[in-house]
Amino acid sequence: MSEMIKQVGSSIEALRKEFETITHNLANVNTAGYKRRTNSFSRILQQHLGEKESGGEIQLEGSFDFNQGALTQTHRSLDMAIYGKGFFVIETPDGPVYTRNGSFQLNQNGQLVDGLGRLVAGEAGPIGLPADTEVSQITISKDGAVSFDGAEAGRLRIVDFGEDEKELVPCGHSSFRARNDAEPEPAQNAVIKQGYQEASNVQMIEELVDMIMVSRLYEANMKMITGTTEATRSLMSVAMG
Repeated sequence: MSEMIKQVGSSIEALRKEFETITHNLANVNTAGYKRRTNSFSRILQQHLGEKESGGEIQLEGSFDFNQGALTQTHRSLDMAIYGKGFFVIETPDGPVYTRNGSFQLNQNGQLVDGLGRLVAGEAGPIGLPADTEVSQITISKDGAVSFDGAEAGRLRIVDFGEDEKELVPCGHSSFRARNDAEPEPAQNAVIKQGYQEASNVQMIEELVDMIMVSRLYEANMKMITGTTEATRSLMSVAMG
């Protein structure tokens, strides 16, 4: 019986973590470039409970859904969206990070930066423009060339991890770091859309349905623990006379 309580307790903890995942997704439904976290534990558990013979511990499985989000036109010159597979590269003191959030701006030195002031990587280094650049006159081509007044200032570095996307880990602000020495390659089929933003790929209705399922499974497991505890107390009472 103690083993069963241990397994149910493990399920409850996993369901709690999945609930947190869902609420995190819902909180970022309007965050540009956000990629939803996925967690299949509740679905596996539901299937597990439907089997006549089930045993062993169910493992928590989590990952990220890197599918394309909808592209929304903003008409802002320094808003950029990637259509297809790929990531913008952002330079940080701790090494490069990768993002689909292309809401950029110019710093006081005329360099292209993200919302946190971090440099956006170009193929030949940071992309710099004259200090008096009118943002409205900046053009970005489909292949990422950044130009002003007809002169190319640099080309965005757009990379793809292919099957190694699973090696990306979140590091805040819709950004990811690569682990396990995963090395990106230049993105082959990415198209840059100037004046657009990629919306979060969170589907609110889907998340709410999952939240209901997780809540019901959590409640069912709590009732199981309560029933097992009461049964144990009854046995102890009988044993002690």
